[in-house]
Amino acid sequence: MLDHDTHVAIADELHRAGLDRTPVPLLTQRHPQMEIEDSYAVQRIWAQRQEEAGRRKAGHKIGLTSKAMQDATGIDEPDYGVIFDDQVVESGHVYEWARYTHPRIEMELAFVLKEDLAGPGVNLFDVLRATEYVVPALEVLDSRIEMQGRTIVDTISDNAALGSMVIGGRPVAPDAVDLRWVAGALSRNEEIVETGVACGVLNHPANGVHWLANRIAGHGDRLEAGEIVLAGSFTRPMWVHAGDTVHADYGKLGTVTCRFV
Repeated sequence: MLDHDTHVAIADELHRAGLDRTPVPLLTQRHPQMEIEDSYAVQRIWAQRQEEAGRRKAGHKIGLTSKAMQDATGIDEPDYGVIFDDQVVESGHVYEWARYTHPRIEMELAFVLKEDLAGPGVNLFDVLRATEYVVPALEVLDSRIEMQGRTIVDTISDNAALGSMVIGGRPVAPDAVDLRWVAGALSRNEEIVETGVACGVLNHPANGVHWLANRIAGHGDRLEAGEIVLAGSFTRPMWVHAGDTVHADYGKLGTVTCRFV
């Protein structure tokens, strides 16, 4: 484990990188002894810096929950990050591509909670009871750390690579559809690039939510009523460039779109 002063120095470095849009060198190359718990300590300090700057926490994201994403990144366990209110936008949003470090897009389901979820011991049925509705979402991945050679330690420290999220489509109660079989097709400039099914997320997207509730309990935290929880991608990340239009079709749950200029 690294000492607290080193955690603070890394968190402040990442905070500055988010402001000036200049990714920092890999943490694992500079701190080879860094462990996963170091990364979450850095993330918590970084999140505190965001709140000190006036941002408000809106929820959590879960990453690397599907085999598609684990294979795409070479990382074999889930991770999580914090969502802030200014990162949540509605379908049709127009992004300035240059504000991101070569963004990528994923298809996900977002759970909006009506009750707190406090681990340990939270299970799938607890998640379904605590969920007000589920809604289609896109996650826009960003990076404040160099991409090449990243490990899970780098990714967690970097707030699980969250840049933004787009909510759209048709919100549904958690028992209104079989969430395991929500499927989607992700298009870039009218060409389908990725497809997937939500059961690819730990066999049920709600499994990601209870994993998160139990994981953050170890850090003295809980999921709170009103939070948005991005449950994890069931497609591989799709690269986007300036000028690209993104269209995600969730079938009966509707569509989510965004554009980059």
